[in-house]
Amino acid sequence: MRKREKAEEEREMEEWAWKMVEMFGAAGFLVMAPLLSVILIEAHRRRFNKAHVQGQVVFEDPNSLNPVPCPSIFDPAEKYLSLIVPAFNEEHRLPGALDETMNYLRQRVEKEKSFSYEVVIVDDGSSDGTKRVAFEYVKKYRIDNVRVILLGRNHGKGEAIRKGMLHSRGELLLMLDADGATKINDLEKLEDQISVVARKEFKLNNEASGDSSVRISDVPVAAFGSRAHLEEKALATRKWYRNFLMKGFHLVVLLAVGPGIRDTQCGFKMFTRAAARKLSANIHLKRWCFDVELVYLCRYFRIPTAEIAVTWSEIPGSKLSPLSIVNMLWEIALMFVGYRTGMWKIRA
Repeated sequence: MRKREKAEEEREMEEWAWKMVEMFGAAGFLVMAPLLSVILIEAHRRRFNKAHVQGQVVFEDPNSLNPVPCPSIFDPAEKYLSLIVPAFNEEHRLPGALDETMNYLRQRVEKEKSFSYEVVIVDDGSSDGTKRVAFEYVKKYRIDNVRVILLGRNHGKGEAIRKGMLHSRGELLLMLDADGATKINDLEKLEDQISVVARKEFKLNNEASGDSSVRISDVPVAAFGSRAHLEEKALATRKWYRNFLMKGFHLVVLLAVGPGIRDTQCGFKMFTRAAARKLSANIHLKRWCFDVELVYLCRYFRIPTAEIAVTWSEIPGSKLSPLSIVNMLWEIALMFVGYRTGMWKIRA
């Protein structure tokens, strides 16, 4: 009798457990199905990125108030180095970063007579005095050396950098944040690594083709600044929930694009003109996670990519928040679905 009662109890427990599984499964489906539908719809909406490629770009000389012809990344290079600075409401942090940058560039011009540069500040729809501050530097250093692109409304950091890349004149293109968190002279580390890798790639290609006229800028190479060597210190000083969110984000990135780059989000990256042409024509993400898409596209095009440790310091005024992590995960989901389903085409 007791065995029968025990068997009955076990059967009831098993039925209850399956009902709970079914209930949670149904609830999960009800939650995930609409979310997946929204991701599919949004990924499909972004399948073409020509609209923001062809959006009007304004170059204006503040001295003469005359429009300046916009160059294209597909034109021949006119400068050695282009520095692209995305800026959204950076009225207070931008001057310090630009002062350090301009001092470095002027000193380098004095040392290297063949060195030429341009700083492209992309005002991403700022509502403060960012535009005014940027044009002060154009007046001070002339429009041939400092230019401002006005996007009119806020699109996102990724779109601002993309626009800057599309209208740069350099053989090498460096993207850097408006807060000056990375020491500007560390660009030489990235530059040297690109030179080494490009010459190696050029040598292999030259032996195969016999062409000796190719320049370093013609070889697709990328160098990513990295703060990975500072991770242990950061973990010790950051709040636990920020560490949890960042660790989770890194895991998602690892699953999305694979291993190889430990710090995808450092805002200090350099590309040859050839690499920038391929990447800027294909980026779909406009905000925080465009860095992850850059890694994905570099893998797709088999662009040699190096990760270089840089000197970095925390600058007050960061716009990163827990909500930013949620937005990053959303963009990674869009990227994963967009490319995996073939909705997002890659133009060679």
